[in-house]
Amino acid sequence: MTGTQSSAIDVTEAGLSSEVDLFAANPALFPVLQQGARHMIELYDHFPRIARLVAAQQKWLLTQAAYALHLQRDPTDPLSGITAARFLDVIAQANLASRNTATAFLAELRAYKLVRDVTGSPSKRSRPMEPTETSHEAMTLWFRGQMRSLDLIDKGDRVARLQANADIFFHAQPLAAKWLIAEQAWREPPVSISCFVWTEYGGLILDDFISRIANVEPVDGRHWVEDLRFSELSSHYSLSRTHVRRLFARAEAQGSLGWQDRNGSRNRIWATASFVEDYKRWQSIKFCALERAYNAAVQLIGTSAF
Repeated sequence: MTGTQSSAIDVTEAGLSSEVDLFAANPALFPVLQQGARHMIELYDHFPRIARLVAAQQKWLLTQAAYALHLQRDPTDPLSGITAARFLDVIAQANLASRNTATAFLAELRAYKLVRDVTGSPSKRSRPMEPTETSHEAMTLWFRGQMRSLDLIDKGDRVARLQANADIFFHAQPLAAKWLIAEQAWREPPVSISCFVWTEYGGLILDDFISRIANVEPVDGRHWVEDLRFSELSSHYSLSRTHVRRLFARAEAQGSLGWQDRNGSRNRIWATASFVEDYKRWQSIKFCALERAYNAAVQLIGTSAF
């Protein structure tokens, strides 16, 4: 795999709106999203440090951008791939974060041993980096989980093809990252969603909450969760109860969720139908971009490879 191959199909704008509308309207979508949320919880349990790091939208986007740079590395160019200068340029061009935020993020990746210096680099100044084995495993498992969700929706064979040819991932991830970074509706979700995912660790709590919803179809305009306790969320995700409580308070203030009999023996929490619809459409943007990237990767590789 070379950097030239990975970027052979160039799409500057995702233009996903019509596809997203159809995807979000699929009645099979929400149960698949719940299964996907449970998969994210499993990834957290296996990779807690990584999961906590990317559980806010901005850091998720920065991670995808960094990994795309790695997969577009040209083996003949020892200074390609992830370097601080290239990463900062990409982040600045996409207006994803300030220079200070992006620099601090790279330092965080180094401190957590999620990236390391490339051995044998001729330049100590540029310090090319690469993901560690743990980072690579986490990203590939995340991508496989996304393909499994797509397969569940249309009974496809993406996971089987991915297992047969890992080049699909190598080509598809940079494309998906590029489109999602460019797609404003993904970068800036509705307020009902952003009050979680634009908060530190909020993505973890949102996944957990979505996974617990009992009724796929709303009843009187509400979806219900029973026996959700802040103490359990706090313990599982190593977060303070204050932080967890603050996340739900923000969502409640937006009118997205609330409690029935808050002080009673049964702690029942509800989410509005519009909140779930916002979540479905936001996730549909991601899946449509991943579907396009997967198809582009298969086309690039050629059907003879399978």
